[in-house]
Order: sequence, then C-alpha cells, then structure tokens
Amino acid sequence: MSLAAITSAINRRLPWWAGPIAIVTALTLFTFYSLWVVFFQSHAATYQTPEGINYLSPFYSPYIPSPWEWLSPAVFILWIPLGFRATCYYYRKAYYRAFFWDPPACSDDAQRKEPREPESYRGERAAPWIFNNIHRYFFYGSIIIVTFLAIEAVLAMFPVDGGFALPLGALILLINAILLGGYTFGCHSFRHLIGGRLDCYSCFKGGGALRKLYKGVSKLNARHATWAWASLFSVVFADIYLRLVIAQIISDPILFRI
Repeated sequence: MSLAAITSAINRRLPWWAGPIAIVTALTLFTFYSLWVVFFQSHAATYQTPEGINYLSPFYSPYIPSPWEWLSPAVFILWIPLGFRATCYYYRKAYYRAFFWDPPACSDDAQRKEPREPESYRGERAAPWIFNNIHRYFFYGSIIIVTFLAIEAVLAMFPVDGGFALPLGALILLINAILLGGYTFGCHSFRHLIGGRLDCYSCFKGGGALRKLYKGVSKLNARHATWAWASLFSVVFADIYLRLVIAQIISDPILFRI
C-alpha cells in the first residue's frame, strides 16, 4: 500500500477537524522554535567538535556575521526561507484552512460552505494576502540557501586536520539539504518557470530537454506537501541535534573516516 493510500485511510477514520488542529499545532511550534533560535540562541550558531568537524546550524546558513552583539546573524537570511514557506502555494492552502477556517475542510460535506458571504471574498487581491504573489522571488533566494546548506553539509565531512570523515551530524545536514532541495525545486513557481507557461515545446530549439526537465519537476511537485513537511521537521531536527552536541548532551559519532 502506498503512503498516499495509507494517509487517505487514516484521514477517513479521523474527524474533519483533526487535520486543521495538527497543522495549527505544528506550524505554531515551528514559529516559536524559530523565534527562540533566532533571538535567544545565536551564540550556538557555529561549532567545531573535538574531532575537528565544523558545523553550522541550518537556521544561520549562509552565515553572515552581525555587526552588533545584540542582533542575531540569522535575521539577515532567515527571512528568505520563512518567506518562501509563508507564501508557498501548499502552505497557503494549509494555513488558510487551519488558522482562518477559510474554509476549514473542503473535503468534508458538512464543512463545504464558506464561512463568509461570497461577495465579500477578495482572494489575494488585497492586503495583506496580495503579498503572497511575490512567492517566486522568495524561490530565487531559497535556491541560494539550499546551495549553501548542501555545501556546508559536504564541508562538514572534511575535518580541519585533513582527510575525509562521515560524522552523523554531517549526514543529518546532508539529508536536510536533500529534503529542502526536493521542497524547493518541486515548487509550483519553478514548475511554471521552466515550462508550465509554455504551450508548445517543439516550437523552439531545446524544447525537448525542457519538457523532460518539466516532467521531472512535476514529479517532485506531485509530492510537494510531503517535501514541505519533511523538510520542515528536518530543519528543526538538524538544529536540535547540533545543539545537543554543542551542549555535550550527546556525542557526534563518526560513521567512518579515511
């Protein structure tokens, strides 16, 4: 049985409000955790283990030193991934339904009716929701963020004293970069950018290659919600893991070294 079939079976057994409550809880906890990391834990942004492994929390990547001690370096870059998620097509659907009950559960017959008068609906043509239309620009910035995350995960595999090592922390950072890459490059804006706007691929040179790329992105896009949640949890997990290592609560085992 596929993951989608399992999820569908579970959803049929749960009350209609279980999904919105779960989304509200997850996104609220993520928001508070992000604020705590940014404004109260910036001293733990970077760390070098006794084995010479350099780590950087994904919340601070790429690292831009702050000119003021009171200002966290995360504020210079974290607005990009947060803005990307806040304006994401999937997350917009999720928080419109979960936080604003707009509508709360389209799939439930008892909840199909909009909780407002139809003539009052303005969609995303008025403030503040009109700002969701700049999603594509957050996408461009997110490409840079994901690139740095991947580079830093690879650099963590090269200790300062030379050689190559695969510590568990570097593997976690690499998995996080892969999940974030799947979420970023499965974005609806990217799908539109590379071919979704075209009506004829054979009408210009290179159209065949672009069509194949479009199909590849479409496969990622088909699981966009899965990539979105997996990458959300992976960012938090990677940050928590590094903080536990920094606090020496857990060790960071090296899986192999040459």
